[in-house]
Amino acid sequence: MTSSTPHDRHSTIAVGEFLDAQQRLLDRFGVRAQSRFIDIPAISGRAHVLVAGHGPPLIMVIGGLIPAAFWVPLMPELRGHTLYAVDLPGFGLTDPVDYPHQPLRPLVVGFLAQLLDGIGCRNAQFVTQSQGSLWSTWLSLDHPGTVVAQVMVGCPAHILGTTAPAPMRLMSVPGIGRAMLRMQPPSARQAGRVFASVHEDVSGLDEIRDVLVTCERLPAYADSFLGLMRAVMRLGRVRPEISLTEPQLAQVDHPVLMIWGDNDPFGSPEVARRAATYLTDAQLHLVPSGHAPWFRNAELVGDLVTRFVGERGERNSSTL
Repeated sequence: MTSSTPHDRHSTIAVGEFLDAQQRLLDRFGVRAQSRFIDIPAISGRAHVLVAGHGPPLIMVIGGLIPAAFWVPLMPELRGHTLYAVDLPGFGLTDPVDYPHQPLRPLVVGFLAQLLDGIGCRNAQFVTQSQGSLWSTWLSLDHPGTVVAQVMVGCPAHILGTTAPAPMRLMSVPGIGRAMLRMQPPSARQAGRVFASVHEDVSGLDEIRDVLVTCERLPAYADSFLGLMRAVMRLGRVRPEISLTEPQLAQVDHPVLMIWGDNDPFGSPEVARRAATYLTDAQLHLVPSGHAPWFRNAELVGDLVTRFVGERGERNSSTL
């Protein structure tokens, strides 16, 4: 697979619009970040990472289908760290992969492990969300010691039998998913429906909305969206090998802070409490929000994250 550098006028315009929207979001929150591209053999391409701040590394792995720039409202609250916010394959500016035609777990574990190598870290602390929480937990299980500590913000994808809301599950059905995308092309109104479906209010956060709209217009987005849905689900049901189960949670040997929205449509507070009982070293904080608690509670979430990572594992983070 070649680099994601666009070769036609439409792609060039779409990438430029995304970069402009991302910069407006960075400017809105006063974040000075640089883009870094890291070669990732697992995807035969490059990963895009937003790098900001100074200090020990803090790896930020966003959920599927959305760009790493969604972390920007939280970034000013995470002082004292070098933040590495990564676009997942096929989303934002990271090169795409053919998700359905290879086992997902080794693909994404390889992606994250090689990302750490490219950054220059043997291990690090992680802040993760949704699909990013699942992938980073797999990384910890398959490469013990790589994840020093982890903050799971929002319900991790497919934990303890949970699944996505019904419209998203339909996207995994061949034919139906692509038809649904055609019926709802990227727009401000469509983005508003997406945020409402995850129980988040982004009124007054037009920059967040614009980043989503321009991300959805990128050339690789639709195929990556549908491919990832088919990789994790079959005909609307989570594939058994994708689920994050009780025995897997019990094997997690790093400290975990769970910051869970009390109105998260992907998993209820009861699921959060159950998950915390299986983890060997876990804290749980419920906050008034949906699936992206930092959008409206950045100061609260930032304080919880900063105290947690300051108390755990920082001395164990190391560079190559």
